[in-house]
Amino acid sequence: MTGSRRLLIWSAAGAAVLAVLSAAVSAYWLAGGTWLLSTVGGALEEQGRRGGAAVTAGLALVVVLELAAVVLAVALVRPPGNRLLRRLLVPGALLAGGLLALYGAVLVAVGALALTGVLGEPADPTALRWHVLLWDPWFLLWGVLLLTAALARRRTTAEDRAGSPSG
Repeated sequence: MTGSRRLLIWSAAGAAVLAVLSAAVSAYWLAGGTWLLSTVGGALEEQGRRGGAAVTAGLALVVVLELAAVVLAVALVRPPGNRLLRRLLVPGALLAGGLLALYGAVLVAVGALALTGVLGEPADPTALRWHVLLWDPWFLLWGVLLLTAALARRRTTAEDRAGSPSG
């Protein structure tokens, strides 16, 4: 097994695990659970505790997107048979991974800055610490792993073409 293939498998597996765990937390909240909801803080915590159709629809959409990210990560290792889907796989993973990594990085940086007090006293320092130490780095790592898997898939595909009789 090549180094690119090994990197693809491990980074895609890591991205898939983070996506599954994220979907599990979101599904738990969707089902009405409140454990760890206080770590989100602010309006999201309030709305989550209050519930309602908008919260239910929002959380259902989040769960679907997180599960789609699992499928995307797995598909990088085992690409679909459909040629169009295979062609969209790497660009889609690069986009999703880039957005996740950027989202996580920006929120970690801004949250850490906010915790210093430079931006004023945080409204909910406990929830902000949870974001800076767990939730936002989770998105950052998930994005980096997905980006790594997408780039490894691209390289593995190129290596496979170069090694094939028609390449």
